[in-house]
Amino acid sequence: MSTNSPSRPSTPADRGISWLATLPFFSLHVMTLGVIWVGWSPVAVLVCLALYWVRMFAITGFYHRYLAHRSYKTSRWFQFLFAVVGNSSTQKGPLWWAAHHRHHHQYSDDDDDVHSPTKRGLLYAHVGWIFDRANSPTRMRLIPDLAKFPELRALNRFDALIPILLGASCFGLGVLLEATAPSLGTSGMQMLVWGFFISTVVLAHSTFTINSLSHLIGRRRFETTDTSRNNLALAFLTMGEGWHNNHHFYPTSTRQGFYWWEIDATYYGLYFLSKLGLIWDLKRVPSHVLERGRLSSEESVAA
Repeated sequence: MSTNSPSRPSTPADRGISWLATLPFFSLHVMTLGVIWVGWSPVAVLVCLALYWVRMFAITGFYHRYLAHRSYKTSRWFQFLFAVVGNSSTQKGPLWWAAHHRHHHQYSDDDDDVHSPTKRGLLYAHVGWIFDRANSPTRMRLIPDLAKFPELRALNRFDALIPILLGASCFGLGVLLEATAPSLGTSGMQMLVWGFFISTVVLAHSTFTINSLSHLIGRRRFETTDTSRNNLALAFLTMGEGWHNNHHFYPTSTRQGFYWWEIDATYYGLYFLSKLGLIWDLKRVPSHVLERGRLSSEESVAA
């Protein structure tokens, strides 16, 4: 559960592992071992994959590119709808997520960056920072544009509610399918393990690779003040977030795969939503940025 806090960088006295905060996270991982007893079925695996991709899109397309960077516009009801979907990924509330990401861009790879692998190590950057007491509060002063919405504040305050409802829905779906279509070979517990626990854990660690591996592995097209890198494998895993060096060079663009050959599935989804009129004013990559990237690539090849 998130609370309000100023946006000042943390001090050493603020920091330290909040062991209570680790319990839900590690419990998710332990519950994935239930696959040993529940087995698998095609329908359970399909639900697992579907919930992975839908929630990844909500994290990358809405938590990140909309809430954190405001790279396009949408209506209040659609904003809330996808904040709910993003919240279901168990990566805390929408305000907490957006505020911490804005803080990261302010201090990227500096001493005050909350998850820099070059400053605090790979493990801390990947997951340890979430359990640090200094990072538990929501930095409300960084998100005045979002904090004015009471529905987002409610989601942020009761950030465990939607994930619990999703887990219960997965269990209920499995029970329903077991009763009405036993030939599918699934059950309530199997659907809960695959649809919620396995899907959520894989989703979490895939998202976290952008904090950790995207600052260590890959190519740097643009010179930035941090160590951000582009990585095709991570771009596939995270629906386009792996073009991290692009993003840190020009973070307000809706598109992170700046060029046609840089696969950015989140952008394709957002572009489709814009054609439906659900979102609009997608921010483009300026031509001078694209040209600079091309020149940088040519110089790299020549070297």
